[in-house]
Amino acid sequence: MITKRIIPCLDVKDGRVVKGVNFKGLSDVSSPVELAGLYSDSGADELVFYDITASVEGRRLFTDILRQVAERIFIPLTVGGGINSIEDFDRVLKCGADKVSVNSGAIRDPELILKAAKKYGDQCVVISADVKRVDGGFRVFAKGGREDTGLEAIGWIRKCVGLGAGEVVLNSIDTDGVKRGFDLEMLEAVCDAVNVPVIASGGAGCIEDFVKLFKSIPKVDAGLAASIFHFGEVSIGELKERLKEENIPVRLI
Repeated sequence: MITKRIIPCLDVKDGRVVKGVNFKGLSDVSSPVELAGLYSDSGADELVFYDITASVEGRRLFTDILRQVAERIFIPLTVGGGINSIEDFDRVLKCGADKVSVNSGAIRDPELILKAAKKYGDQCVVISADVKRVDGGFRVFAKGGREDTGLEAIGWIRKCVGLGAGEVVLNSIDTDGVKRGFDLEMLEAVCDAVNVPVIASGGAGCIEDFVKLFKSIPKVDAGLAASIFHFGEVSIGELKERLKEENIPVRLI
């Protein structure tokens, strides 16, 4: 049986890990290198590193900090932020990333997904979709949740997978940082639409939210969270032990 993955997320701004609510009100948390090492040592299955202002600021991702993070951990690393070209894929992979996450860059040029998948393989390309409810539907947002693209989310995600994205990270802006549980309605719609791994992001507030996630939507492959791990509200070890008690398969260290 395939184990469910637990993935901490580092949202990095100006070289520091930050966290907000509904993608707003960012506050400083810690050093990305220190946090990455802590998560790697404590049983995280993977780590996600987002340079969250690279796209909106129109610059390249911070590679010096990324290299330090990659050198400190012993788990797969997914990296995103300011990925707009094959050259960006190449640069980030050479810094130690295992997978590259695209959002705004793919919205501007969907062919980027196709080109990257052909060069590096589907397993390397992750579509990160920032999605919010607008007028009763699911809408894709770009530039760190600042810009409504007008794209219908489920169709967009399906298109990206068709072009070669091998994994989907669904970031619900509606539930981000709110800590009232994952966006199950949105996740179910995405899981029904694609046949690649789907990672749930946005809304985790306690261990039971992960239990509910994996029991309600068995198709979900992983749960991603930030605040509850960063601030010590939930430890990865405790979370995995609880999931094991619920007969949800996880990797224990």
